[in-house]
Amino acid sequence: MNIEIVEKDNEKAVFIIDGVDDTFINTIRRICLVEIPTLAIEDVNIFKNDAKMFDEVLAHRLGLIPLTTDLESYVMPSECDCESGCSSCKVSFLLKEKGPKIVYSKDLKSDDPAVQPVYDTIPIVKLQENEEVELEAIAELGLGSEHAKWQATTTCGYRYYPKIEIDNEKCNDLESYVEECPRGVLQVEDDELVAKNEFNCSTCRTCQRLSEKDDNAIVVDFVEGKYVFNMETDGSLTPETILTIACDILSEKADKLINFVMNEEE
Repeated sequence: MNIEIVEKDNEKAVFIIDGVDDTFINTIRRICLVEIPTLAIEDVNIFKNDAKMFDEVLAHRLGLIPLTTDLESYVMPSECDCESGCSSCKVSFLLKEKGPKIVYSKDLKSDDPAVQPVYDTIPIVKLQENEEVELEAIAELGLGSEHAKWQATTTCGYRYYPKIEIDNEKCNDLESYVEECPRGVLQVEDDELVAKNEFNCSTCRTCQRLSEKDDNAIVVDFVEGKYVFNMETDGSLTPETILTIACDILSEKADKLINFVMNEEE
């Protein structure tokens, strides 16, 4: 298996992976989507709400605010030894504001400096003159399989790596192919039509349809076992962390399956 990183930062990663099959790459995708634990607000205790927004709507908006996640300091509530929540499985945020103003995510005061809203400028509620809101929001770890607010990735998918085969002996009017390609993949070099940076090809097959007049001089296909993997996160975890955890989860699942089969044979 070979991996080539095309783009990577704290919230996005694009890489090319070669030497795997559909089952493997789709399993990694599904784990990244629904099995990576992140922190999100689950319970909200509202002490005062004069805003023109129902308590339920306010609580829902709070739950969708992405939070920086420290997986080394917190455990899932189901795995914690406490009975009603403690500092090992829950994080408390306090919000007390008075209008007129727009209340933003930065106004949430966390009892753990390591856990904060990822973005400061997410609007929560607009308060008019003398309107007040006072509440406590409690965050805990959860999985995307339980609720979308715990999904670590906002976008996670893959596509087959494109392959463009060109028969220049059949090609006429090379510039027309260059002009029609929406991604600028086709270029003319030394009086021949070539595919530059096939990675950018969207496999729209515009060139292939155009080549029908030239006895199908261009064929657009896919490279077997080679994929372009794209991931964007909500900022709660980095793409590198998510992929590392996903691989660990997959390895653990494989070990459990092997042990189960071996025990059954005995």
